[in-house]
Amino acid sequence: MWGAVAEPADSYYLIRPECTDVPNTKFKIKPGKTLSVRKWQAAFTQEGFLDIGKTLSRIQRGGIHPSIRGEVWEFLLSCYDPKSTFEEREQIRQRRRLQYASWKEECKQMFPVIGSGGFITAPVITDKGQPICDPLVLQETNLGANGSDFFKDLENRGPLDKKVIQWLLTLHQIGLDVNRTDRTLVFYEKKENLSKLWDILALYAWIDNDVGYCQGMSDLCSPMIMLLEDEADAFWCFERLMRRLRGNFRDTGRSVGVEAQLTHLASITQIIDPKLHHHLEKLGGGDYLFAIRMIMVQFRREFSFCDSLYLWEMMWALEYDPEMCSLYEEPNFEGEKTEGSSKGKPKSINQCGKYERENMKNGGKSAEGPLPISVFLVASVLKDKSSKLMTEARGLDDVVKILNDITGNLDAKKACSGAMKLHKKYLKKAKK
Repeated sequence: MWGAVAEPADSYYLIRPECTDVPNTKFKIKPGKTLSVRKWQAAFTQEGFLDIGKTLSRIQRGGIHPSIRGEVWEFLLSCYDPKSTFEEREQIRQRRRLQYASWKEECKQMFPVIGSGGFITAPVITDKGQPICDPLVLQETNLGANGSDFFKDLENRGPLDKKVIQWLLTLHQIGLDVNRTDRTLVFYEKKENLSKLWDILALYAWIDNDVGYCQGMSDLCSPMIMLLEDEADAFWCFERLMRRLRGNFRDTGRSVGVEAQLTHLASITQIIDPKLHHHLEKLGGGDYLFAIRMIMVQFRREFSFCDSLYLWEMMWALEYDPEMCSLYEEPNFEGEKTEGSSKGKPKSINQCGKYERENMKNGGKSAEGPLPISVFLVASVLKDKSSKLMTEARGLDDVVKILNDITGNLDAKKACSGAMKLHKKYLKKAKK
């Protein structure tokens, strides 16, 4: 029985043993607590309806066994409605695969390296849209002689559309980030897997007109490539994750979206630990920019690879809201949920994650909508390091160093538990 396997979860993802900079995982598969294959399959009715309430409880107790992680994530990220049947989900899956193939062909027509098994790390055009026939680009791609033909064709096309120029300027930056993403994993020793990651991020940059591609997205997308065999399925899983997080990457010209989360973090810390907040302000850290990475890439750098996956699924299970699947399907819905967004019958509290239930009961909302649990996770980390920050931090460099020292030494379940406690405490104090 899968649920009884007691092996380090990292072994499932094959981290190279010679990589001494890889932190040890804190999470081990615990018999009886993990959502196993057997318990996952038993959660479906004969037609395919999923008992999401029981599934969330199991995930919140012990995470998901790696062998079924990808398909469970599709539900946690609201790719599929638990109230749908097996047949309905298969129809949706096939429709999305066709849509992905159509977008990929569209991108391939503009830049034939898409889908070729290669990717680029050097720019192909100037800011004004003039082609740069860099030998490095030709060497990196699998286009061969066709590479030179592409650049000649690009030169003969005339002025490029502004959106096309912006997209082409992004591609080499995606390639540079892909080259740095999870390279301690055996999975990414194969160039085709790196190319798959590049393709997905390139397509996302093309379809998301508002945000496009930003540094950090490769860290968020990488696990999807590993967990879902079909490239299109991995794309849609990443697209759903970005519905939650894209606001953090939005740049208005005056500020970046993540700054709103940092403002909330400051407010939470001020209420939970006013002495620490005052100390950070004195050091010039009242904007909490030192915590930006934790929120942007959802603790991917602070936890081992496997622990970060465990943390994510714990967070998603705690935050789960059954109405999001139908909202994501609405035209022009971008994922920033606000109060009063639900339609039809009130959602069942039993089908929501524990964190979402607390928000429903206590009205734990900001003007922009519910605060993500990730903000309370960062607050929990700061609270845990409060004594060290108060006594040892004499400047912002010290704050950054103390927080960097936690990398690989955080316990995912403990962090979520701490975040939930702070959330309750915050809601009580905020009401007074």
